[in-house]
Amino acid sequence: MALPAGRAILGLFGDAETAAGASEALERAGFGPEEWEVLSGAPYPPGAFGEHPSPHRLYVFPFVGAACGFAVAVLLTVGTQLAQPLVTGGKPILSLPPMIHVMYEGTMLGAILFTVLGIIFESRLPKRQIGVYDPRVTAGYIGLLVAGPEDRLRRAEQALRQAGAAEVVTERYRHG
Repeated sequence: MALPAGRAILGLFGDAETAAGASEALERAGFGPEEWEVLSGAPYPPGAFGEHPSPHRLYVFPFVGAACGFAVAVLLTVGTQLAQPLVTGGKPILSLPPMIHVMYEGTMLGAILFTVLGIIFESRLPKRQIGVYDPRVTAGYIGLLVAGPEDRLRRAEQALRQAGAAEVVTERYRHG
């Protein structure tokens, strides 16, 4: 998710219920779900804190990979059999039963490779610098990162403190 350029603040919360309450406080302060981001070391389901689930197209990658793998496997088997046309026992040069195994493996290999590439692509790796971060997020705290103009961030900081933030960290946010 792309946060607006400018400054950013990070509210740290000790538990999920307090962080969810802080997201509601941010909405009451006039911040939409697209203006803040949840940082957590634990895998919470999308939308658990009221944020917009980020859209993805991960399901497309295996299908594209399977089609590419199938096409390569067909070209490989057909090309090999046509390059070395050995007629054995009057059987046809292009025989489907031996080709099926190679086509199946090529299809699966393409789907798996494209799925891995899709995960890397959809995870936005390498990750952009978020600017404000606290190591306590990986130690179990939940962070709400709010970015925007200075005047709006004062309202966000006040809302986060009133919602029970353990600490509010501020730092210059580098967009990118």
